[in-house]
Amino acid sequence: MLLERQTQLQQLETLLNDAIGGHGRVAVLAGEAGAGKTALVESFTARVGQSAATLRSACEDLSIPDPLGPLYDLAREAQWALPRAIDARHGQRLPLFSDALDAFAAKGPSLLIIEDLHWADDATLDFVRFLGRRIVNTQILLLLTARTDRSEGQMRVRRALGEIPAGSVARIDVPLLSEAAVLSLADAAGRDGDAIYRATAGNAFFVTELLSAENEMALPASVRDAVLARAERLSPGARAMLDAVSVFPRRADAWALQGLCGVASAGQLAECVANGLLDDLGDGYAFRHDIARRAIEMMLTTSHRRQFNQRALAALLENGDVSSGRLVHHAVEAHNLAAVRELAPIAAREASRVGAHRDAAGYYEIALRQTDRLPVIERAALYESYAFECHLTGKIDDALAAQGEARRLHQADGNRLKEGDSLRWLSRLSEMGDDREAAAAFGAEAVAMLEAAPPGPELAMAYSNLSHLAMLSERVEDTLFYGEKAAALAERMNRPDIASHALNNVGCVEQWLNPAAGRQRLDQSLEIALQGNFQEHAARAFTNRACFEITQMSYDAARPVLESGIHYCTENDLGTWRDYLRGMLADVQLRQGQWDEAAATATEIIDNERTTTVGRFPALLALAKLRLRRGDPSAEPLFAEMARLVGSGADLQMLSSYAALMAEQAWLGLADRQEALALITRAETPVRSRAHVGELALWRTLLAPDIPAIDTADMATPYRLLLTGDWRSASALWAELNAPYERGLALILGDEEGQRLALDIFDGLGARPAAQRLRDIMRKNGIGGIARGPRRSTRANLAGLTLRQMQVLQLIERGLSNKRIAEQLTISPKTVDHHVSAVLGKLDAVSRGEATAAARDSGLL
Repeated sequence: MLLERQTQLQQLETLLNDAIGGHGRVAVLAGEAGAGKTALVESFTARVGQSAATLRSACEDLSIPDPLGPLYDLAREAQWALPRAIDARHGQRLPLFSDALDAFAAKGPSLLIIEDLHWADDATLDFVRFLGRRIVNTQILLLLTARTDRSEGQMRVRRALGEIPAGSVARIDVPLLSEAAVLSLADAAGRDGDAIYRATAGNAFFVTELLSAENEMALPASVRDAVLARAERLSPGARAMLDAVSVFPRRADAWALQGLCGVASAGQLAECVANGLLDDLGDGYAFRHDIARRAIEMMLTTSHRRQFNQRALAALLENGDVSSGRLVHHAVEAHNLAAVRELAPIAAREASRVGAHRDAAGYYEIALRQTDRLPVIERAALYESYAFECHLTGKIDDALAAQGEARRLHQADGNRLKEGDSLRWLSRLSEMGDDREAAAAFGAEAVAMLEAAPPGPELAMAYSNLSHLAMLSERVEDTLFYGEKAAALAERMNRPDIASHALNNVGCVEQWLNPAAGRQRLDQSLEIALQGNFQEHAARAFTNRACFEITQMSYDAARPVLESGIHYCTENDLGTWRDYLRGMLADVQLRQGQWDEAAATATEIIDNERTTTVGRFPALLALAKLRLRRGDPSAEPLFAEMARLVGSGADLQMLSSYAALMAEQAWLGLADRQEALALITRAETPVRSRAHVGELALWRTLLAPDIPAIDTADMATPYRLLLTGDWRSASALWAELNAPYERGLALILGDEEGQRLALDIFDGLGARPAAQRLRDIMRKNGIGGIARGPRRSTRANLAGLTLRQMQVLQLIERGLSNKRIAEQLTISPKTVDHHVSAVLGKLDAVSRGEATAAARDSGLL
C-alpha cells in the first residue's frame, strides 16, 4: 500500500506529459534512505504503461563508482552499443554524450531512470549535467533519485544539478510517513502503531520491516534486528544464498549466482524471495533495500566475506561484459592482491578515458598499494598516472608526492630522460600549488638534465615550461626565448600539443608588444588544442585568451571567451581551469556593475572545498572586492586568506591585484595608508600590464595626491587620460566599457558636477563606503547641499532583492542565524553568508536589524 504519495505521483505525471509534448525535464526524487523513493518510482512506472519507453538504471555502492555504469544500463535497455560508441569516439565525452542523447531521443517519448545518484561516478554526473542542459527540447523525462544526507556524494549531486538551468529541474521531496499513515498501516496489520512510529519516525522502509516482524508482542530493537530475524527463518542453504547475494551491491545477476552457487541456487533464491528478503528481477536478484543488504553483509565474518567475494569475482570473470570497476570492487573485498594489481590499472585507464578523473585517481590509489612486486618502470608509470589524475582534479599535494616518488624511481633506474620529464612535471605542479621558488628550481634542473640528452619532446616541453614561468613573472624576453625554442623543437618532433603550449606563452606576452599578434598566437594555440583534443592545453588557451581581453579592458570581448571556456572545462571535468575561468567571469561581472551575479558566481567557487589555490584566487579577489565596496565586514576573512597567498610567493598578476585591493581598502579608511603605498611600490616595479600599471598609479594618486605621478606612456588609455587631467574623457571611456565603479573613481578627480554624478553612481551600486568617502571629500572642499543618500524606505523599494534574498530577509527578521537559515532553505551556511551580504548592501544597511527596519518601513516585510 502506497500512502501519502499522490501529490508526488501527480507531479511526476505532469512532468511526463510535458516531456511527451516536447518539453523535457529532469525530476529529482529526494529523501532520506528508506523514505520510499524506489517504491514511488515503481508506482509511477506502473502508471506510465505504453505512453513512454521506460529505461531503468541505478548507481551502485561500490568502493569506487563504476564509470558510466548507469549509462551502460540505459544503453542496454535502448539496445545501443555503448562500448562500440566509446571506441568510435576515442573516449571523448561530448560526442559520446551527444550520441547517447540521439539514441534515447530516437525512442520517442521516454522515461530515463537513474536511481541512487548519490553513488554516481563523476562521468555519470557529467552525463546528467549534459543531458539536463539539453533536455528541454526533447521528449525525455530524466527521473533521478538521491538521498538528502550530508554525505560527499549528495553534495556532488547538488553541485551537478546546480549546473542545469533551474527551469529544467523539478525537485520532488519524498517525506517521511506521517504518524496517521503509520497508525493506519499498523492498524491493518494488528500492530502497535504508536510504538512503531516512535521507533521509525515514519521511515517507510523501517515501518515495513517492523510490521513484518515475526513476534507481534516484542518489537525488534532495530531494523537490522528485524531483517536478521527474518533471515534466520530460512533453511541453511537459503541462508547461505542470502549471504552470497549480500556481497553484490545493488543486484546479483542470475548467471553470476548460478556460477557462484550452482544449479541448486534456484530453489534457495525462491525461498529468499518467498520470505520477502529478495526481489526477483527476472534476470537477477536484489535486496528490497540496501539497508537490508548491509544488515546481512555486516554479519559475515571476514573470512566468509572474502570467500563470497572471491567466488563472485571468479563468476564475473567468466563474463567479458562485466566492467572492470565491478571486478576491482570484488577483488579488493576478496583481498585478492594479484587480481587487484592486474585489474585496478585497467579500471583507472578506462575511467580516465571517459573523463572520470577522480575515479581514475581512486583506482590508481588502490593499485599503488600493491606495487611491491612490480618492476621499477611499471611502478614509476603508475605513480605518474596517479599524479596526472590528481592534478586534473585539484589534488595538487597528492600529485606532487606521487610525481616525486616517480622521479625517485627513475633516478634509481638511471633513466635520465624520464627523470628530467618528472622534474618538469614537478615544476608545473609546484607552480599550480603556488610554490614559485620550487617551480623555478625544478624547471631549471629539468632543462639542464634534458639538454644533456638528444633533443626530444621532453626537452621541448621543458623549454615551454620555463617560458610559462617567465610569462607569469612578465619577463618578456625569457618568455619569447624559451617559447620560440619550444615551438621550433615541437614542430621538428611533430608534437602539436607542445606547440600549442608554447604559442600560448608567447601570445600572452606579445600583448605588451603587439596586441594583434598576441591575439593571433593565442587563437592559434586554442585551435591546435581543440583540434587535437588536448584538453588541458585548450583550457589554458581559453583562460589566457580571456585574460588577454580583460587586461586590454575589452570586457565585452572577454565574456564569450569565458563562457565558451567554462562550458568546455565543465564538459571535460577540468575543475581547476573551470573555477579559474568562473572567477575571472565574476571579476568581469563586478566591473560591469552586475554585483549580485558576481557574488553568486564567486561564492559557489569559494564554497567548494575541492577548489585549488590557483582556481580559487580570481573568485576570492572578486568577492573580497565586492564585499569591501558594499561595506560588508565579512570581507575580512577573504582579505586574510589573500594575504597568506601573496605572502607565499604570488605571481605578479596576483600581487598587483592584491596591491590594488589593499590600496582601495586604505582609501576607504579601513587599512594603513603607508603599508598600501609600500605594497603598490613592490607590485608596480616589474609589472608590464598596461591596465595594472594604470590601476596602481590611480590608487597611488588617490592615496597620496602630493606624490608626483609616474610616466603615463605605458598605461591603458582611461588611466592615462585620467592621470593627465582629462577626467571627462576618462569617465566617458569607462562608461563605454560599462564599468560604473571605475567611472565613479574617475569622476572623483573632476569638478563639483562630476563628483555629484559619482555620488549618484556609488549610491546606485550600493557602494556605501565609497559614497561616504566621497561625501567627506566634497565637504572638505566646501561643497554644500550634498545628498545624504537614499532613505531607508527608498533603499528598500529600489533594492531589487531577488526571490532568494527576500526569503533570507524574512528569516533574518525572525531572528534566525545563518546556520538555521541554511537548514531552512537547504543551502550551505556560506551561501547564506553571501545572501546576507547582498541584502545588507542593497538596503544600504550596516546591520541585520537596520536591514529589517528598512524593509518594514517600505512594506517589503
